[in-house]
Amino acid sequence: MTSLKTRPETREIAAFARLPVLTVATLAAAVLVITSVRYAHGFDELYFLVAGRDHPAWGYFDQPPLVPMLAGTLDRLFPGSLLALRLPMALAVGAGVAITALTARELGGRRGAQVMAAGLYATSNLVVLSHWVSTYGLDPFLWTVVVFLLVRWTRTRRDGLLVWAGVVTAVSLEVKFLIPALWAAVLVSAAIFGPRTLLSRPKLWLAALIAVVATIPALAWQATHGWPYPHMADVVAAEFPGYLAFARDGLLGAGLGVGVLGLLYGLWRLFRSAELRPYRYLAVALLLVAVAVLLTHGRSYYLMSLYALPFAAAAVELSRRDLARWWRLPVGIAFAVSAAVTVAGLPVWPASVTATTFGPVSLGTVFAGGETAQKQVADVVGQTYAALPDKAHTAVYAEIYPFAAAVEYYGPRYGITDVYSGHRGYWYFDRPSDQARDVLFVGFDPALLKPYFSSVTEVVPGLVWRYSGRTQSWDTIWPRVKRQ
Repeated sequence: MTSLKTRPETREIAAFARLPVLTVATLAAAVLVITSVRYAHGFDELYFLVAGRDHPAWGYFDQPPLVPMLAGTLDRLFPGSLLALRLPMALAVGAGVAITALTARELGGRRGAQVMAAGLYATSNLVVLSHWVSTYGLDPFLWTVVVFLLVRWTRTRRDGLLVWAGVVTAVSLEVKFLIPALWAAVLVSAAIFGPRTLLSRPKLWLAALIAVVATIPALAWQATHGWPYPHMADVVAAEFPGYLAFARDGLLGAGLGVGVLGLLYGLWRLFRSAELRPYRYLAVALLLVAVAVLLTHGRSYYLMSLYALPFAAAAVELSRRDLARWWRLPVGIAFAVSAAVTVAGLPVWPASVTATTFGPVSLGTVFAGGETAQKQVADVVGQTYAALPDKAHTAVYAEIYPFAAAVEYYGPRYGITDVYSGHRGYWYFDRPSDQARDVLFVGFDPALLKPYFSSVTEVVPGLVWRYSGRTQSWDTIWPRVKRQ
């Protein structure tokens, strides 16, 4: 006789609340589309764009190839268009809203629960982070899809869902190499708590094979370049803010107001609810991933990939409580306030509005600070380069990759076609040619290249220097300037 832990559910599920859910999804995507044209490219965004457009490869020091490929392709098709560049992120958010609602439906949620789950996702910081094209904006959507497929498999035992989970995992592995942590946690949890039959499904291992085969080119690039990606763990760990700050940011990422409450309540009910018992192994898996990220000093926004299932569970469990009708008003107000906080965190304001923080709430003009500064740095370097008497023998070098990407993107209007840097992924792009006797350096530490040149002159105080008279070959210099 099949145990309670492994028996597929035979209950009917409610109809998909198509109109209200898709309305929430459309609104979430629309606010991102509307604000996508402000203010300028972000620093990571420019790095992804330049990497994919000008330095295409099967992999990079700090990531697999998909996001750079996407950003570079869109910029080639629609040069300079922020709207086109950021549109995929808006679509991913809208799809994530709908998938979260579908997850609630799988858990037994009816119309109200589905809409509530959609609202929780749509008012989380996932929306704010998705203003930029980024790995940390796209990957949470892919994890949300995988979790949904596992929830649906748990209910139906349709093994074809596992194959689709493998396909989505393959795509996620082209964005980040983090999703194996989720699968490891799921398999360990299923082996201990059930359903143990998951581990014996042939299509699960077919799914794993699909993911591995699809990742071979990216892994081959890593292998032929000395496996640089694992060093990103050292970079991330060095930026760890401490356990309390990590926990705070991980919770607040769910969204001020209803998001944090939904996350905590959903997790609690996944462990306490008899109706949700078949999905408890997934809740354990999510906690294992969260602990792993914490112990390895990962970034708090990695946890955003885990929000959808607790959001769905919270919505379903609240709807089962059959709360008094008068509760609808305060709940509606709470969602409205949370939505307002989310929208305020997006660049809905003119850049002239001073970036302001109200406790943990920041106006979206914080985006302007980084985006416009990037362009200003590029303009300063470009104007300086254009005034040089010997540009043919002068290379442009940036201390950090954000400066390198900004100058390389905005530089052509000043005659700059290539920018070099020893920082992270830029070191792998190329080194200056042997004709480059001089260097125009942008950064903060003029001592970085000083040992390799006979003289250094400050051009723009605190930002730009000119090195003259290279004393060693670039073959000798380049390995020494490699920095994480």
